[in-house]
Amino acid sequence: MDLDLRKLRYFVAVADRLHFGRAADDLHIAQPALSRQIRALEHDLGTSLLTRDSHGVALTDAGRQLLTDAGPLLASAHAVRRRVTAAAHGSQRLMVGFRAGIAVTPAVRLFADRHPDVLVDVQRIEGDDQATMLLDGRIDVGYVRLPIDEAGLRVAPLYTEPRVAVLPAGHRLAGKDQVTEADLAGEPLVWHGDTSTQPTRRPHPNAGYRVRGVDETLEHVAAGRGISFLARSATVFYSHPDISYVPIPDLAPDQVCLAMAATRTSPMVNDFFTAAQSTAETTAECGNYEMWHLGNGAVSEHS
Repeated sequence: MDLDLRKLRYFVAVADRLHFGRAADDLHIAQPALSRQIRALEHDLGTSLLTRDSHGVALTDAGRQLLTDAGPLLASAHAVRRRVTAAAHGSQRLMVGFRAGIAVTPAVRLFADRHPDVLVDVQRIEGDDQATMLLDGRIDVGYVRLPIDEAGLRVAPLYTEPRVAVLPAGHRLAGKDQVTEADLAGEPLVWHGDTSTQPTRRPHPNAGYRVRGVDETLEHVAAGRGISFLARSATVFYSHPDISYVPIPDLAPDQVCLAMAATRTSPMVNDFFTAAQSTAETTAECGNYEMWHLGNGAVSEHS
């Protein structure tokens, strides 16, 4: 029997809330109807997904596995609906996502030469969005930075780039030609909310600020709340009067990849993949300018 996506959506609502009443409210259905749908799904799969007792609702091992697999499956179904709707309206449009500091223009130009009838749009994405936006169809292809949850995705490496230390302008090491990890040992780190691992081998104390995006990172570092690390290309696109970027050669490089939903079979997206891989060297060079002292001025962003 095929998996019923409506029942699956109902299950995810209950699994996220671990409460039938609140899940029913979210879904705008009656609680008894929701309970029947969950029991029907358990019958379809031949296993219990949830335990219900006086202590509340909990996931079984099978339920936890289904919850893990449900996200990409529901996102893929939603993406199919988006693409069918676009096709029905005769739309020829490609949405390309990119992380801060990555130049997409070389690939877009090459692709446009080959597909002048396709409108290519671009959108900056953050790390905590990159997998979700690919799976649910909001973007067709994305320039992403590792780490990324690769479940349901096709991910191809493009290039690596060095990282820099992001320091307050008054920091004892600001303006140096380069620093090492040992030089920064013990410095509090402003955490990126989209990063699952530190790029350093030596742990840093948590500065207590989780940031989203380069702009927030720069503001917290400029205020002296900690240090951070960015891919070197970010220094080309972002300047701040109270920030100093210093190369840190012994830090693990940043990996830039191209990603799309694994279920996509679009020749148009495949052609953009080819264009991006053909121009990867040019794209990487956009971040290789020796701009360690970017001058004063407000934070600037090109997207």
